[in-house]
Amino acid sequence: MRNKITISALAMGLAVGSFLMSASDADAQSKRRFIAIGTGGPTGVYFATGNNICRQVHREAAEGRKSGRKHGIRCSAPSTGGSIYNINQIRAGELDFGVAQSDWQYHAYNGTSRFEGNKFDKLRAVFSVHPEPFQIIVGGESGIRSWDDLKGKRVNIGNPGSGQRGTMEVLMAAHKTTTGDFQVATELTSTEQSKALCDGKIDAYGYTVGVPNAGVAIATDGCGAKIIDLNSGVEKGLVEKFPYYAFATIPKGTYKTSTQDVTTFGVMATFVSSADVDEDLVYEVVRAVFENLDDFRQQHPAFRNLDPKRMIKDGLSAPLHPGAAKYYKEKGWM
Repeated sequence: MRNKITISALAMGLAVGSFLMSASDADAQSKRRFIAIGTGGPTGVYFATGNNICRQVHREAAEGRKSGRKHGIRCSAPSTGGSIYNINQIRAGELDFGVAQSDWQYHAYNGTSRFEGNKFDKLRAVFSVHPEPFQIIVGGESGIRSWDDLKGKRVNIGNPGSGQRGTMEVLMAAHKTTTGDFQVATELTSTEQSKALCDGKIDAYGYTVGVPNAGVAIATDGCGAKIIDLNSGVEKGLVEKFPYYAFATIPKGTYKTSTQDVTTFGVMATFVSSADVDEDLVYEVVRAVFENLDDFRQQHPAFRNLDPKRMIKDGLSAPLHPGAAKYYKEKGWM
């Protein structure tokens, strides 16, 4: 009898233990959250930004470690079509976060430019990242020295939905330039354009991107391409009219062909989300980035000079997400 009771008790204990483990596993599974961050081309800084954010989220996670945040967040940052694509996919609920130019954040939230009649009033700012000067990269033997020299040339204006295409269209309109003024206007992605330039298929391309950039280096360091100044009265007018633009300098020595400083204008790369995304989730993502900012800065040259006090205001035209604001207030930054 004693043996039977002992065996029965052991069996019951194992059953209860198994139930508790299953309940614990189920609870852990229920707390696990998968988030997706929209980025850009795989050679661009947007892609590095999104994956760097995921790195910090996973770095903070307690799972599998003795300490950390028990947030249960798993993060992916696939290559996407860029700013406008990311904003539209956040609106559709296909992405939780995305990297976007500050001008397209402004236009989406205010319903202007490409977002006229299609205002995204649930768009929320999270933080800004690096400056993004707009650059015209030209073939070393193309003879192009200024915007006016693009007439009659083969120019890549960028793929539809990308931030670079949007800025190129703004600049074309300001200069009263149409695609008909170019010999050819291609729609290559950021991944394709440098190779096309080096292969002699195009003469120039426009690109909004942080500095330095591996994709630009393929053209400058690989086949002698150069970056031209964009500091005429047209660009000055854009900077004066629109608060999300500012002049920027690409320093001498940035690339092999950068023999002198280049003056251009640009925007900020910003990190955005939706009001529909959970406040606690946004808080954990923001906390992961700012608590590990030293490591974040080391992951790409474009991040070296990030300043938290500027990241929470520069280039942010949509309202701050409450989850982000909660963290900034805790830090005494707001």
